[in-house]
Amino acid sequence: MRVLYFIQNHLFSGEGKDYTYTIFMFYNVITIDGPVGVGKSAVAGNLAKMLGWRHIDTGAMYRAVTLSAMRRNIDLNDAEELTAIARTCNINLVYNCNNLIVYLDGEDVTEAIRDPEVSRNTSPVSETTGVREEMVALQRRLGMQGLSIMEGRDIGTVVFPDAFWKFYLDASLDERTHRRVLQLKSTGKFADFNETGEAIRQRDERDRSRSYGPLRVAPDAIIIDTTCLTEEEVIRLLLTFVRTGINGESTIRDFR
Repeated sequence: MRVLYFIQNHLFSGEGKDYTYTIFMFYNVITIDGPVGVGKSAVAGNLAKMLGWRHIDTGAMYRAVTLSAMRRNIDLNDAEELTAIARTCNINLVYNCNNLIVYLDGEDVTEAIRDPEVSRNTSPVSETTGVREEMVALQRRLGMQGLSIMEGRDIGTVVFPDAFWKFYLDASLDERTHRRVLQLKSTGKFADFNETGEAIRQRDERDRSRSYGPLRVAPDAIIIDTTCLTEEEVIRLLLTFVRTGINGESTIRDFR
């Protein structure tokens, strides 16, 4: 039904849209959105391995822009300067033995973009409208290169609103805080539970209230509450939806 509706109301509507792009994206991109700490990157990465698709970590792209701005001592409140950096810096995501390597202007910055200071500064940079517009354009170009699983905050609502498979992962604040604390500890970094939880709460508020590309659930997304699910269970659930052709316009779409 959705394919028929799509053809009737878009392909032959004469609106002047680039439908070659839209049709390509319809089945060739899986979008995964959700708040910070919900496990999007791990789920997307492992699902991509199982399907043989590419995983595109959009968070790494915003981190790379932030790192570039910090290295140039740019005022992180200067929207014009930040947008210029996002437009001119060269970001490449390369996978080596299923491990993501992030290149910024030819330099491997995979570890550098995970520095706590970069993490703290990424939020204001990613909220800049011009930066988001540049990254959305880049994300669409990357998506056109082949079968892709892309995760972020606005992938199913802004970047690929015509994608067939859209997922929104969620979890309680306490569970997301617990996961983030464990993640930081695994890398040798100490994290206070309460401080980490408050930082996540504030990030949620900023993500949901920004003017361009706010965090929200796409109307046709499948919602999955991962609070009581393991990473493996979430991956199996998504894999089942994809392999059986079920999407968010099916009868049941909310798995809270």
